[in-house]
Amino acid sequence: MSDRPNIVFLLTDDQRFDTIHALGNEEIITPNMDRLVENGTSFTQAHIPGGTSAAVCMPSRAMINTGRTLFHICKEGQQIADNHVTLGEIFRKSGYRTFGAGKWHNGTASYSRSFSGGGNIFFGGMWDHWNVPLCDYDPAGKFDNIMKFTYDFFHCNHPMEVHCDHFSMGRHSTEVISETAIDFITNYNSEEPFLLYAAFLAPHDPRTMPKKFRGMYDPAKINLPENFMEEHPFNYGVSEIRDELLASSPRSREEIKVHIAEYYAMITHLDHEIGRVLDALEKSGKASNTIIVLASDNGLAVGRHGLMGKQSLYEHSIRVPLIFSGPGVPKNLKVDSYVYLLDIYPTLCELTGIEIPESVEGHSLVPMMNNPEVCLRSSLYFAYTDLIRAVKSDRFKLIEYAGWVRKTQLFDLENDPCELNNLFENPQYEKIVENLRKELFIFRDEWEDESHPLGKSFWDNYML
Repeated sequence: MSDRPNIVFLLTDDQRFDTIHALGNEEIITPNMDRLVENGTSFTQAHIPGGTSAAVCMPSRAMINTGRTLFHICKEGQQIADNHVTLGEIFRKSGYRTFGAGKWHNGTASYSRSFSGGGNIFFGGMWDHWNVPLCDYDPAGKFDNIMKFTYDFFHCNHPMEVHCDHFSMGRHSTEVISETAIDFITNYNSEEPFLLYAAFLAPHDPRTMPKKFRGMYDPAKINLPENFMEEHPFNYGVSEIRDELLASSPRSREEIKVHIAEYYAMITHLDHEIGRVLDALEKSGKASNTIIVLASDNGLAVGRHGLMGKQSLYEHSIRVPLIFSGPGVPKNLKVDSYVYLLDIYPTLCELTGIEIPESVEGHSLVPMMNNPEVCLRSSLYFAYTDLIRAVKSDRFKLIEYAGWVRKTQLFDLENDPCELNNLFENPQYEKIVENLRKELFIFRDEWEDESHPLGKSFWDNYML
């Protein structure tokens, strides 16, 4: 057996930061994620920088797999540039067997150079969990397989072309992906270490799951969040996005409770399948030499601020779970300093002794594991398409809207974590607004925001 640790990277889809029981959500049932919290280090202030697409997961996953910031990835993340060394690619070049299962939203070429093996690969954003179009691993890296599929045969007789060679046919996506991971772990007998990347489609809608898990949550007993609203206070340009049409508007308290119950049920089903993967590691004898990462690509509103999706820069959309567990990682440690998901890549490199490629811009979190008082970032920058920009300091968050509406919000996150009390009009906070705007402009230039067409559009509108 190699002295170098294996890696199991578990990536979920649309899982908000506060959806793990051991990290403070008393309503949700997540015993296996709780195991990871107990046996590892949880970064409770992990963020994504936002997104340049309404499909926030696409740029988010590109950032995760390149360790690069939002405006330094290729366009919106549809592909990954050849000179941006992927996480799988550097581990593969360093002697690891790399295996990818589940969702890959960043093109076939980057998948091919990242993984030396794989199975049940989904090249897309979302689908019916019970009938996902999947691809077998192609050693030649072509992945040019196409099948015909009539998406809505009740109302349309025109088939669409789907990138796949088989469908999951009545098997839930979470179970298909977990079983692919379990089979890989169980049958792996090489002396070389491995990196297993298992990217789930859950808890992304459509929120359907086995009846057992749906029955665990009674909508009538679900507590609405403090920042539940029937409508967002103003229209900033996302009201017609698909995510926002999943519930009636104005939002109904009863309907949102049903959505939350289904969201939690999806996560509990996901947790159950993650437990099976963890059990397979234990049974195989590989657990003691395996680093596990659990993260999600973005958060989700589900009724907060009158929103349903992730197309905002509120905490519920940009904050996500991030847990490391395994050799070299302190147990039962919670770190509340600011980090981005793009920091996962260099962290795994340092934990495994792999040199971090020059193309990576993230920071290794190992110093924070060794000393939770270490601060790698005192403030953070966020962007959503050409509509919103934000900066978050150690206490305050400034959110600027331009395009559909010109609006500014200032929140005191220490006293108002649900972001309900806009302090922008309060003259006592003029200096704070001034300083945060200066920081916003510094980030704009450092991140080369205006090099992207959407960034240029935002800033042109903002400066009018």
